[in-house]
Amino acid sequence: MVKYLQVRLDASFAALSDATRRGVLEQLGRSDASITDLAETFHMTLTGMKKHVGVLEQAGLVTTKKIGRVRTCQLGPRRMEAEMAWLDRNRQRWDGRFDELDKVVEELTRKGEER
Repeated sequence: MVKYLQVRLDASFAALSDATRRGVLEQLGRSDASITDLAETFHMTLTGMKKHVGVLEQAGLVTTKKIGRVRTCQLGPRRMEAEMAWLDRNRQRWDGRFDELDKVVEELTRKGEER
């Protein structure tokens, strides 16, 4: 289970690491689109967009279906609960570290003002 979750997180974050792929997800959040339409929107070649969509599809963030000669993309059925949980755990950890750092800075500032 842990190994599967780690692989899924890796695929999701790798897919989300690219600005074009994040843009594709935003676009598909508004409406389904063909790969051709996405390529035009992002001023890319059809081959380049197919690769981006493939990465998103492999991560489970996008699904495609072919109707005739047109491949239509839509948001995948998988929500990103595991990714959000991971981000939240790490955000809490970082918040705690920054709170501790704030205390150290305040103490050093106070000691500097006492001199």
